[in-house]
Amino acid sequence: MITDKREQIETIQEDFKNAQAILTAIGDETRQIILLVLMGSDCKSGMRVGEITEKTHLSRPAVSHQLKILKDIGIVRMREEGTKNYYYINVSAKLNILKKLVLDIENLMKEFYQ
Repeated sequence: MITDKREQIETIQEDFKNAQAILTAIGDETRQIILLVLMGSDCKSGMRVGEITEKTHLSRPAVSHQLKILKDIGIVRMREEGTKNYYYINVSAKLNILKKLVLDIENLMKEFYQ
């Protein structure tokens, strides 16, 4: 049982390492606002920087900068259509990293409440 618990904690420690960049990226309030705006849009077509700027009341450079961070980490993707760029949430393995972290913590904590 103790070894099992130690292994679970080591797994959670590894989960935290894997999720660190994602947690840092989504921990910023400005990026959270942008993500919420993107979630509220038609996720298939995405949104342009100008549209995000209008909905967030942030400057274009600020939105572009924050989108670059989200894109670099893999949470947001960009689709090019001619000279226009459309940004959308990337439902991918990156979000699964967060799910795994939460599930592993939940599984460890269940032992205390049974």
